[in-house]
Amino acid sequence: MTGPMPFTLGYGTNGFTDHPLDTALDVLTTEGYGAVALTLGFPHLDPFAPDADDAAAALRDRLDEAGMRVVVETGTRFLLDPYVKHRPTLVDADADARMAYLRRAVDVAGVLGAGCMSFFSGIAPPDARPGDAWSRLLERLPRLVDHADAAGVRLALEPEPGMVVETVGDALRLREEIGSPGTLGLTVDLGHCVVVEPGGVEAALRAAAPHLVNVQVDDMLPVAHEHLPLGDGVLDLPLALATLADVGYRGVAAVELPRHSFDAPGLARRSMAALVAAWQAQGATHPDLTHDARHRAPLHTPGGPR
Repeated sequence: MTGPMPFTLGYGTNGFTDHPLDTALDVLTTEGYGAVALTLGFPHLDPFAPDADDAAAALRDRLDEAGMRVVVETGTRFLLDPYVKHRPTLVDADADARMAYLRRAVDVAGVLGAGCMSFFSGIAPPDARPGDAWSRLLERLPRLVDHADAAGVRLALEPEPGMVVETVGDALRLREEIGSPGTLGLTVDLGHCVVVEPGGVEAALRAAAPHLVNVQVDDMLPVAHEHLPLGDGVLDLPLALATLADVGYRGVAAVELPRHSFDAPGLARRSMAALVAAWQAQGATHPDLTHDARHRAPLHTPGGPR
């Protein structure tokens, strides 16, 4: 063991959709989590509700009292279109509804004092011509960056298997092509690294490190983009945690199991146990990465309260 984790363990509310938000937070604090990854939309906090800002302010007070950090996630499925999951996205021809949602997510993140607002690019629509989806991102992201700048909120672009921005390399290229704005950071999902990252989880985290502001934790198998409980896939979790420590990550690392609400309390408990065990094992398993890592200066300082 190499001392306490330098990052904060959290859990995503999209894995607690059968619990009211207050009850989910009670469970998470009981299980020892220091952060929550809040997905905006049904059933917990609708950013378009008339009282959304008041609800966010009350939640901020609740989290401050509990000493919990928060990041805002935007992977809600049917909020914008009741028939088509995740549509429209940033790469659809008409993305007005997605842009409005992301702007409201930025606003809510500002009220919460969240460490970031995390979002994805989307899957290219079947009628898009080659290059259309990328061009739409180049045109739309600067407007979102401007809105986040005005609100004092950090953005975190998440590469997703099958999407236009699929890998950390894609995200870094897009970031550079829009002028490398300081407001735009990255989310890395550890499970995604198993599926799409050519160098695996360690290489992906090292490449993302200078701009890494959010981490999602789950397991996967190389053959499918399916979030699995820790230990059910092939992710080298001790290596992932050791690498996060080694690159100086100090943000939130939140468990992301959006299809497992049926066993949310049990998975919250087992996930915490798996994370603690992996942290205790990583010093022996990967000593070159963890020797004195906790004493190194962080590469960045994410915003948001602890």
